[in-house]
Amino acid sequence: MNALVLASSFTDVKPGLIIWTWITFIVVFIALRKMAWGPLLKSVEDREKNIVNAIESAKRERAEAEKLLVEQKTAIAQARQEAAEQVRKTQADMEKFREELMGKAKKEAEDLKVDARRSIEEERAKAVSDIKAEAAKLSIQIAEKLLTERLDDPKHQQLAQQFVAELAQKKMPSA
Repeated sequence: MNALVLASSFTDVKPGLIIWTWITFIVVFIALRKMAWGPLLKSVEDREKNIVNAIESAKRERAEAEKLLVEQKTAIAQARQEAAEQVRKTQADMEKFREELMGKAKKEAEDLKVDARRSIEEERAKAVSDIKAEAAKLSIQIAEKLLTERLDDPKHQQLAQQFVAELAQKKMPSA
């Protein structure tokens, strides 16, 4: 019976117990709401704000990084283009300089050739003139000797050989 009494007392409705149970529930609910639920909700809200701020910050930083990446790629492409243009310009300048040097060298060589030919012609003309003068002088000397002496044929031969020997001893002017 005791078990039956105990079982029936558990299922019996007791209005005083119900009121105190509700009062206890409301007090515990209010205490938990002020002491635990409020700080928990505040902590969750703060965490949510931090996460949202971190996401926004990450989005801004990513957009900035992408912008910087595009700027860097543009700068690199421009630098490469400028470098290639500078190389082309330098090559063109070197080719122009080489052509100028070749032109100057050809002109100088041609001028030297013309001067050398002119100098050779002048020396040749001078040598011919000197030879003619020497030949004229020799002719006059031969004629002088022939006129001063009356020669017969053997004497004439001896005089010519003597004159040739004298000429061999004298140095002729070089051309």
